[in-house]
Amino acid sequence: METKEVIFELRTKKGLSQDELAEKVFVTRQAVSRWENGETIPNTETLKLLSKLFDVSINTLLGAPRKLICQCCGMPLEDCDISKEKDGMFNEEYCKWCYADGEYMYHDMDELIEVCVKNMADKTSSEEIREYMKNMLPELNYWKKYLNLAGKEKFDEFKEKLIDEINDLHIEGMPKVISLNALVGKFVNLEYNLPNGKKVQFLNDNATYLGTQLECEFGGDRCFGIAANMDFILVCTYEENGENPELVIYKRR
Repeated sequence: METKEVIFELRTKKGLSQDELAEKVFVTRQAVSRWENGETIPNTETLKLLSKLFDVSINTLLGAPRKLICQCCGMPLEDCDISKEKDGMFNEEYCKWCYADGEYMYHDMDELIEVCVKNMADKTSSEEIREYMKNMLPELNYWKKYLNLAGKEKFDEFKEKLIDEINDLHIEGMPKVISLNALVGKFVNLEYNLPNGKKVQFLNDNATYLGTQLECEFGGDRCFGIAANMDFILVCTYEENGENPELVIYKRR
């Protein structure tokens, strides 16, 4: 679709008149009319406002002229997968698993490769995935400029602080945390039973967390699971494959 068709469809789907849309993005009704007639297209700042309002990428607003891929992991990007900045604006360079809450989630290429192997292993062999990723990742913008990124030191400091906070909880039977890895929410978002019989999940399937799995020091078939971000620390226990999870602690930071 062309930009004029995209804006018309998004506006009508949201139930907005041309006047109402114009008010929300600080332009005149005539400007909206010209967009939808194909006479003009919104300027860059207005495209950003439209992107946030309709929750679609600027690429989509422009009729998807580019094939977007994450410049960290190489995943093809649909609007639902694109990362966002803290102000809600799309960052069309990355997927929401590689860039979250204004932070890059991967600073170790080998760690990213192992996460991809785990998530893609049902489609092809692990060694084939590793070989493909090792050849492909260095060609992406993130890894090309990696050495110049100012965020690595800050991110490493954040992880060390988080590890200290988790260890300071002194949870009985839980080994000392040494390292944290990036975890995709949908793979660790367990469902816990509340005393009133209801079930609850504390994580977001579409977010990325830092966490790890640890074997209980007392033995047995239960493991500790940890998931954390800038806002909270969650510790739970569970059996194999996440069965029978029990919440140990959910602590706001």
